[in-house]
Amino acid sequence: MLLNLLSNSNFKFALISQSDIVTGLIIVVIFFSILLILGVRKSYILKKENERLDKISKESQIDETYKDFTEGHMYGDN
Repeated sequence: MLLNLLSNSNFKFALISQSDIVTGLIIVVIFFSILLILGVRKSYILKKENERLDKISKESQIDETYKDFTEGHMYGDN
């Protein structure tokens, strides 16, 4: 009898309707899309910052040649 009732009612007593499921999935997709966009943006910003720091590091290495610090020392000035 219960089986006949289920087949005749076409599941109208479902707890969650199809539109509720679609709405929930849309919200989840939008949420994770925002997280993905923020992650890609953060990665791009970090990459640019890394390139800037590498450029500064290379410039400082070129400018800082070895300087003989013992030249003015009172014991080693031969």
